[in-house]
Amino acid sequence: MPEATKHKRLLGFDFGLKQIGVASGQTLTLSATGLTILKAVDGIPNWEQVEKLLTEWKPDLVVVGLPLNMDDSESDLSNRARKFARRLHGRFAVDVEMVDERLTSREAKSLGRDQGTQDLTKIDHIAASLILQSWLDTPSIGTAP
Repeated sequence: MPEATKHKRLLGFDFGLKQIGVASGQTLTLSATGLTILKAVDGIPNWEQVEKLLTEWKPDLVVVGLPLNMDDSESDLSNRARKFARRLHGRFAVDVEMVDERLTSREAKSLGRDQGTQDLTKIDHIAASLILQSWLDTPSIGTAP
């Protein structure tokens, strides 16, 4: 089976300074689902919780959202998301790709409202599923951290 069509399990992360959304997905069904939200302190997660997720889900690939400005430029948050992605790779020896996450938070809030979510600050797992879904829809958009 060619590498591009090989069945893969995926985890997606929506990086943030206070919260990091997590989603799971797979190439067999081309679908992504929000899992959980990890607390972070200044962008640093509880790495034991991250390890637990990676051990449980055993992803073949991890996809991290890259927060770009509307003019395609990068910000401090972009650099921190890249650092998070590199740390995932370095600590856990998982393959990591990054995907442009522009406007996913806005779309996640809209979906959260549609789903009756009361606290729209708790939608990072939805944003993570949108990031992962964008990779599933177009795997070639992934870039190295």
